Amino acid sequence: MARSTQPSAPSWLADLAGAWVFYSVLPLPPGLRPRFERIARFAPWIGLMIGALEALLWAAGEGRLPLLAQVALVLALGLWISGGLHLDGAMDTADGLAAGRERCLEAMDDSRVGASGVQAMVQLLLLRVAGLAMLAAAAPWGLAWAAVWGRIAPLVAMQAFPYLRDPALRDPAGPGSVGVAAGTAGFHRRHWRGLGPELLPAALLLGPLTAAALAWAPGGWWWQGWLGLLPALLVPWRLGRRLGGHSGDSYGACVEWTTSWSLLLFALARLLPG
Repeated sequence: MARSTQPSAPSWLADLAGAWVFYSVLPLPPGLRPRFERIARFAPWIGLMIGALEALLWAAGEGRLPLLAQVALVLALGLWISGGLHLDGAMDTADGLAAGRERCLEAMDDSRVGASGVQAMVQLLLLRVAGLAMLAAAAPWGLAWAAVWGRIAPLVAMQAFPYLRDPALRDPAGPGSVGVAAGTAGFHRRHWRGLGPELLPAALLLGPLTAAALAWAPGGWWWQGWLGLLPALLVPWRLGRRLGGHSGDSYGACVEWTTSWSLLLFALARLLPG
C-alpha cells in the first residue's frame, strides 16, 4: 500500500485550528485539521480576530449610527462569534460563588441560571457599555487589546491554581500542580507545559500589537493597551482564591471580567490630562 506523501501540518497549526473551532463559531478555513490539545495558548490569537471584527463593525457604523446602537451591535457580534461560551461560564461561576464552597461545583453544573448569574451578566455588559461609550472613536483599539488580555487571563489561572474538577489536583502539592484532569476543560491541564511555553504565542502577538499602536494609534495606546495586564492578573487570582481553584466555567469568567475591566480602564486612562 502506497503511503501518502502529503506533509502533515505542524502541531502548532493543528492547535491553532482547534482553538478556532473551540473559541468561535466561524467556519474553519479549508485544509486545516483541528487538534484539541494545547489550544489555550492560541486563545489570544482568536481573541484578536474577534476584537478586530468588532473594531471593523464599530468603524463601519462611525458617524452613521447612534452611539448606543454601535455599542449594542458590537456587543452582539462578539457574543455571537464566541457562541456565548465565556459568558455562560461567567454566569455559572457567579452562581457557584453565591452557593458557597461546599455547593460551588453543584451550582455551576446546574443548567438553570440563578439570580447571581443574571446579575453578573448585567454587570459585565454595563461595564462594557460604559467603557465603549467613553472610548468612542478610540473603541476599535480598545476592543482589540481587551479581547487579547481577556484570553490571556485563563492562562494565568491555569498556572497559578489547581483544577477544581480533578481531586488529583487538589492535593498538598499546592497551586500549580498538574495531574490528569477531567471535565470539559480538562485537556487544558493534561497538555499544560508551563506558563512560559503557553504564553509564547500571546507574547508574539503583544509585540506587533504594541508596534502597531506606536505607529498608527491616536494618543498613547502603546502604553494604555498594556493596562489590561492588571485585570489579566488580578481577576484569575481573585476568582481562584475565592473558589479554591479554577474550572472551565471560571476560565470563562476570567475572559469576561478581564475584557470588561480592561475596556473600562482604557476609557478612564483616556480621560487623564495630556
